[in-house]
Amino acid sequence: MLIREAVMNDAEGIAKVHVDSWRTTYHEIIPEKFLNSLSYEQRTELWIENIGKTDDFVILAENTEGKIVGFADCWKRETNTVTDAVDLTSIYILKAYQGIGLGKQLLKHIFHHSNALGYQRIFVNVLEDNKTRYFYEHYGAHLYESVQVKIGGKVLNELVYEWDNLEEVLARLTKTN
Repeated sequence: MLIREAVMNDAEGIAKVHVDSWRTTYHEIIPEKFLNSLSYEQRTELWIENIGKTDDFVILAENTEGKIVGFADCWKRETNTVTDAVDLTSIYILKAYQGIGLGKQLLKHIFHHSNALGYQRIFVNVLEDNKTRYFYEHYGAHLYESVQVKIGGKVLNELVYEWDNLEEVLARLTKTN
């Protein structure tokens, strides 16, 4: 697998992973009607915008055929008023490529990048019913707060996790687990 920074031509491939991952990850969490309404075209536009932002760091994982199979990005949300903090805003991997260490590799790149920019803390929001939260907990994230969000007409609990020691997490990500 190749992990690299995204370029504008990657927007369509990232959008496909984004939509497909939402449909598998959030099946039985978010209403199917909402998941079925997601479109590759709308997400492509979103990713063209995201990749074009100077403060958005977007990375991706490509398989040996050059197909995008996962991605992650981080930037400081407008709602994040914490000094020296950034947000891991997404990390998605196609279901067929989960469980082989790609999430760890993407997370490691996000942490290296954030650390190099001088950030001291990273936040990530995850739906309470999303098992990915255990991945974040495994790598040292702790619960910062819980909020409610409405997606597809359904009110869901969203957990906000925080890493407050990037060096410690990087050391853990570098270890073989």
